[in-house]
Amino acid sequence: MKLKADARLIIFLMDKEFRLNLNDKQIVQYVKLILTVLLLVIIVIICAQYITKYIEDGGLAKLIIVIASCGLLAVAEISDSFVIKNFTAKMVFYGVDSVLLFIICLTTGNSYLSALYCIVLTQFYISVNDLKKNSILFGVSCGLYAVSFVCGWIVSYSGDSPYQVIVQVFGDCVTGVVLIAIDFMVINFILRFYVKHVQLRQALQEADESKARLKDVYEKFSQTAVYEERNRIAKDIHDNAGHSMTTVIMQTEAAKLLIDSNPEEAKNRIISANIQAKNALEQMRQSVHLLAGRAQARTLREEIEEIIAQTIDGTELKIRYDLDDVSLGSEEYRFVINTVKECLANGIRHGKATAFYLEMKKSFSDVCLLVSDNGCGIDGGLNEGFGLKGMREKAEALGGKCCFSSESGEGFEVEITLPLKEDEKEKA
Repeated sequence: MKLKADARLIIFLMDKEFRLNLNDKQIVQYVKLILTVLLLVIIVIICAQYITKYIEDGGLAKLIIVIASCGLLAVAEISDSFVIKNFTAKMVFYGVDSVLLFIICLTTGNSYLSALYCIVLTQFYISVNDLKKNSILFGVSCGLYAVSFVCGWIVSYSGDSPYQVIVQVFGDCVTGVVLIAIDFMVINFILRFYVKHVQLRQALQEADESKARLKDVYEKFSQTAVYEERNRIAKDIHDNAGHSMTTVIMQTEAAKLLIDSNPEEAKNRIISANIQAKNALEQMRQSVHLLAGRAQARTLREEIEEIIAQTIDGTELKIRYDLDDVSLGSEEYRFVINTVKECLANGIRHGKATAFYLEMKKSFSDVCLLVSDNGCGIDGGLNEGFGLKGMREKAEALGGKCCFSSESGEGFEVEITLPLKEDEKEKA
């Protein structure tokens, strides 16, 4: 985060303080225009000096050569800067520039030669913007500059003593090469810095755009998730609570019919209806809490213990249990709770069970829920009805499995295995 903040600060300073808020092509064009103006200024100075020299000493031929060479150099540089785009063509024009510079050096005695080389090379560096090619051209240019400089001194100062010529030529030649080298390093450093600046600005812009897109997608996904969760809760209320209330009505209606002829069966029906009503009330309470955005107040073990307490309240049912503390996801949590309720209700209503045993054990990678009763069991093969089939399919959808076992007179047993969350695996 600090690196990103620093990068933004650099771009802010570049854009605001140094006003580099133009696009790349505009900046290059403005720099080329400035260099062209400098070149024209130096050319005008050279021509003006030589015109003055011509007036004093004569030499019309040299004057024409100087003016023609300076004019051609100006035209070549303007074409190279603003017209020519191909690298090969640029190299051809650079060769023409070198010849013209050599002629100007021979006729004017090295006047402003290093400045002209720096301007010409800078134009090339900016146009090509390739460090390897720029380095090659820099080396070639240093050699051409040295040759031009030596030839210019030989032509202009042939009457001086050889020692003075050698010393002065060497000193001025080294100074010019140093200036060209400084120009090479400064311009290429600025180019590299600006390229990195542009890349960094683009990267941050892309990061901001990606962040905005991700935020938009996240908001849409969150809204979709909220709608899906509300629809799921509404379906739970409709399926579970509605089913429970329907069962309550059926059990109480049956109890009314049996209360005179079979009081014991009527009592069992009323007990079963009471359990179903409590379960329906608890399911609706949980659904309302979920709609309000409240987290589960009780652990899974505490919730099952509460269900057991509600089931045996005011009845003669016996329920033994052995429960580990287990943490499951919200969907798995609700599935286990609903399964316990349904197993108890089915055992009482269909199996006429009077005792139950509940076990919930946690292993390294999963949790196993076992619910068994002492009811009448099932005579013949097990035929999964709507409730049992839905229970098995839901367990498989959650990555687990569900097994049923029963024999006539031996009760009914449900065993469900669900995978643990990763953090619970580490605790196990």
